[in-house]
Amino acid sequence: MEKHSVDLKEYLIPLRKWWWLIVAATLVATASSFLATRQQAPIYRTRTTVMVGTAIDDPNPNGNEFYMTQQLANTYADIVKREPVRQGVMRALGLTWLPEYTARIVANTQLVELSVTDTNPQRAQAVAAELANQIIQLSPTASGSEDQQRQAFISQQLNDLEAKIQETQDEIARKQADLANMFSARQIADTQTQIVGLQNKLATLQANYAALLANTQQGALNSISVIEPAVVPTVPVGPNKPATILLAAAIGFILAAAAAYLLEYLDDTLKNPDDVQKVTGLTTLGAVPLIELAAGAAGAGGKQELIMLSGSQTVASEAFRVLRTNLQFASVDRPLRTLMLTSPAPSEGKSLTVANLAIALAQADKRVILIDADLHRPRQHRLFGLRNNVGLTTALLDERPNLAGLLQETPEPGLRVLTSGPLPPNPAELLGSSRMRELLAQLGAQADMVLLDTPPVTALSDAAIISGHMDGVLLVLGAGETRREIAQRAISALARVNARLVGVLLNRMPLEGSGYYYYYHYGYYDTYNKPGDGGASRRNGGRSSRSRRSRSGRPAAEAAPAPAQAESGTPAQP
Repeated sequence: MEKHSVDLKEYLIPLRKWWWLIVAATLVATASSFLATRQQAPIYRTRTTVMVGTAIDDPNPNGNEFYMTQQLANTYADIVKREPVRQGVMRALGLTWLPEYTARIVANTQLVELSVTDTNPQRAQAVAAELANQIIQLSPTASGSEDQQRQAFISQQLNDLEAKIQETQDEIARKQADLANMFSARQIADTQTQIVGLQNKLATLQANYAALLANTQQGALNSISVIEPAVVPTVPVGPNKPATILLAAAIGFILAAAAAYLLEYLDDTLKNPDDVQKVTGLTTLGAVPLIELAAGAAGAGGKQELIMLSGSQTVASEAFRVLRTNLQFASVDRPLRTLMLTSPAPSEGKSLTVANLAIALAQADKRVILIDADLHRPRQHRLFGLRNNVGLTTALLDERPNLAGLLQETPEPGLRVLTSGPLPPNPAELLGSSRMRELLAQLGAQADMVLLDTPPVTALSDAAIISGHMDGVLLVLGAGETRREIAQRAISALARVNARLVGVLLNRMPLEGSGYYYYYHYGYYDTYNKPGDGGASRRNGGRSSRSRRSRSGRPAAEAAPAPAQAESGTPAQP
């Protein structure tokens, strides 16, 4: 169950990271839909229903009549959509266009339903009524003057036949009544003959009546009558503005969420320790958030970049203390006396990282020497505000260098810096020379820890050349910046020279969101960002710890090394 919950959180990471995009897209879609629906006029719908044939009025309709009228209804439903009907409606109403309308057959009936949708209710009613009138005009129901005269004549004949039929039926009834009172055989025979003649006459009259009736509207199958006239609608049927707005918001949300997952899929950068472990197989020893620069202190451009010199308790300063502790636990079997920091590509913050790490080690009562071995773009002299007319290149070119004169003091006691010095034309040859190894041995004898700031390993060969002489290499990766392929290339380059990679430092981690090193955030973000918090007095590892030594004379950190969680609240990573 726990594994499933973790997997679910991983699926939700893109939504949390790109929440602003999702919210913005949803709001834009909602606002756009709201403005669009406000401009839409209300839509009205009316309908009229016509019936083909008169089977409903026949007391004894047969199946053939129903079948014929249904076929006729299908024909009229198709005719009403044709251009002659449309043109006839427009001429009758004086329109140049017609609103949307439909004609459908009511299932298993001879009813045709005509429905008209329009923004003008009066126009919708007029069009529906005229559509019914047009199909009536096309049917035999609409008769001319001659047909009307013929129908009047037939009606008169029908009336006469009805009277004669009634008279004949009455005569037959009298004859049958008289027959019951007759005793003479001759009279009975004559009367029966008369009754047969009257019945034959009645049959002829009824046949004539039926034939005439079939030629009238009263008995016609192909006749059309309106059984539901069109009325002026009063209640609009659309648009459904709430549903439209909700649909637009849903579409905006879905598209933004899909874009978030697509962006995450296309993003091949290393964002968190899990990514580092999966791609490189290395342990993340620390994660440093983006350092917010404060004006008014020494450093490049008047900015305070060395956060460990500020004395403030921040997430960034605590991250360097955690890194310091984890480095101690990562080197239990083989102590790190010389450590090189490099990065796969430029501008990933390795120089600032190694400077702050050196200060953090010095604050733990370590004697630290920081060497700026980046002989292409040196930066340590700018960070610490030191001169750079002499330095590493001076020591390498001098057979007997005066290290005491080359090492420069810093505001942090216990930390000295050997700047790069004048930039040579052949940095790789100098760093790979035997004099470099001798210099490292001499400096190692004067310090507990020697840190080297080197160029990016994939851009230049300098870092790979010198890494073989180091006790360990710490790879600095930019969180959300370093691509997986570049990181793998850097590790391969170091592996080819048998460099000892002790782990990875993720730099510029976001303070919030899925990518942040959550175990730092949980333990320290709230603590070190509360105004007036006394967290500094409850922690070791700050400036105040420099003066704390054990009774044996060693630094307190060396006399009784505490586990990593005692300093950072985080288990050390082997």
